[in-house]
Amino acid sequence: MSYMILIVDDEQEIRESLSLILTEEGFLCDTADNGESALEMLENTNYDIVISDLKMPKLDGLTLLKKAREIAPDTFVIMITSYGSTESAVDSLRNGAVDYILKPLDFDEVIARVKNLAKHKDLIRENKFLRSEISAKYNYEKLIGESKSMKRIYDLIEKVAPSTSTVLISGKSGTGKELVARAIHSRSDRTNKPFVPINCGAIPETLFESELFGYKKGAFTGAAKDKDGVFKAAQGGTLFLDEVGEIPLHVQVKLLRVIETKEVKPLGSNISQPINIRLLAATNRDLAKEVEDGNFREDLYYRLNIIEIHLPSLFERKDDIPLLVNYFINRYNEELKRRVTGMDNEAMKVLMNYNWKGEVRELENIIERAVLLCNGDRLTVEDLPQHTVKSNGMSYPDNLKEASRAFERHHIMNILNHQNQDKAKAAEVLGIGLSSLYRKIDELQIELD
Repeated sequence: MSYMILIVDDEQEIRESLSLILTEEGFLCDTADNGESALEMLENTNYDIVISDLKMPKLDGLTLLKKAREIAPDTFVIMITSYGSTESAVDSLRNGAVDYILKPLDFDEVIARVKNLAKHKDLIRENKFLRSEISAKYNYEKLIGESKSMKRIYDLIEKVAPSTSTVLISGKSGTGKELVARAIHSRSDRTNKPFVPINCGAIPETLFESELFGYKKGAFTGAAKDKDGVFKAAQGGTLFLDEVGEIPLHVQVKLLRVIETKEVKPLGSNISQPINIRLLAATNRDLAKEVEDGNFREDLYYRLNIIEIHLPSLFERKDDIPLLVNYFINRYNEELKRRVTGMDNEAMKVLMNYNWKGEVRELENIIERAVLLCNGDRLTVEDLPQHTVKSNGMSYPDNLKEASRAFERHHIMNILNHQNQDKAKAAEVLGIGLSSLYRKIDELQIELD
């Protein structure tokens, strides 16, 4: 697309030269010979970039910058300053300029910087568009993904949000279970009421009952005053029990009673208090297996699992990785005051092939680190942690048949690991029959755990 650039300088030669070279590069350029004229033009036209001299008659560049930030906050401003005016350049950056260039001007450098800002503008527009599209349709805040598996999640959220049914959200740690719970809450008629999350895995066993149900003054040593539990705190809204599989068996009995009676009795009290909450639960465990092993009550499991939403691993929705990468780059550009415009193909290839044990949370951490340490305008392989690059370093023999066999063995092992050695699920993901998978395991001498 064409970018509108306003060039502001009281020196005619600089104005015309900049306009000429940038027009030849495909940009649309207007010029102004002083700050007052530039301000009028900014009020009437949406410019993508303003290139302004610092010292000008009528209205200096710094004042123009400040006023531009007020009337056109999305416009990037580059300041032109002279050698020896470093302090003025720094002052400009503090007041919102995105860059500065020194006189005498190096036109090649000017072109390169303007092009980089144009790319950054593209990413911001794309990100805003995608977020507005998702927000308009789903209003899911930080849930990012356009893959088939994520669209199924969105559809499920749409269906279950208006109800009062209990929802069990399952998936590996780092897949975004709390984000799904918050999306359900925000789409329900309880959206203006409290959303109370509690991580059951972080509560000491001796404190479970008091944290969940509350207590009365004097109920135990140290209970100096009454305290509401999370059920009472979520009154009228949504209670989200994260890692519900960590709740001890003796507390599960009392939790089941609260769900069935819709009443909670604080420790040390003989009076039950009515509650009106929507209960959502999440787990990274296989609760059905926990029931079989005697670690989780069957009756409570069925009470919680009215509707299950299973979040796919990042490995199962690799198509969403570029979208997530761009989202996190823009997020940490803003938080860390950086100007990274994107990621090159080699680095993206590494992330697409990486085994994401920490799921989306791990990807976010890697992008935050890369944005912070990046020296250029785009993230490269050098900006990624060594372990992500090494995991992609598998080399294959030159012989095509041997290379194909090595790749096939590596790929099948990878799928089996991601499916926890479940061969039926692995065969389904691979798109082959179970008998074919067994034959491949035998032919390729794949060792199973």
